Amino acid sequence: MSYTLIVGTKGWSSWSLRPYLALSATGQPFKEILIQLRADQHNATRDTIRKFSGAGRVPVLQIEEAGKLVTVWDSLAICETIAERHPEAHLWPKDWPARAVARAYAAEMHSGFPDLREQLSMDFARTKQLPELRPQTKDQIERILSSWDAALAEYGQDGGFLFGEFSIADCMYAPVVSRFTTFGVEVSSPVKDYMARIWALPPMQSWMAAAKQEIKDGLS
Repeated sequence: MSYTLIVGTKGWSSWSLRPYLALSATGQPFKEILIQLRADQHNATRDTIRKFSGAGRVPVLQIEEAGKLVTVWDSLAICETIAERHPEAHLWPKDWPARAVARAYAAEMHSGFPDLREQLSMDFARTKQLPELRPQTKDQIERILSSWDAALAEYGQDGGFLFGEFSIADCMYAPVVSRFTTFGVEVSSPVKDYMARIWALPPMQSWMAAAKQEIKDGLS
């Protein structure tokens, strides 16, 4: 069995970070292929990615096992596949009520918050001034912060993450932790502590080191 994770530029690719954290949490070795985003014309970049997936987007996970190559695309689908293949990593809460809510959190992040994504785009290793926020963006930030506060209060005591131990819900929101840090969004004390725990994760630190190197190399 072997894994290869195809990701985009680490300073910018929020979708790539999510399965990177999930796969890292399993302790399994994996190869990385990095595709530089915004390096050339959009169609050329998409054609490069299409060598790995017809979707033309990163991330992509390749699983080679028993002589068969399986390709999985889309961040949440990759995370679900990793959780299914490695139950020992406990990437979803053990108790079904918490697991159901954690899945709802992950799905809401996956499909929602378009104004947040647009106005506070991920720039992992930089600090930027908070722009004038649209009402929709403010509402979406408030929704995220209130949901984090609620999850931490109900489930977070045992482990300090949204649902206690580190889960896919945390993987899905880790790029938002980055965005809030980059733009200096004000957060509650429990959320500030939660964000610090996310930042302290070794794969987050590795991703940060790579993002900083991209800046030095003029790639992001």
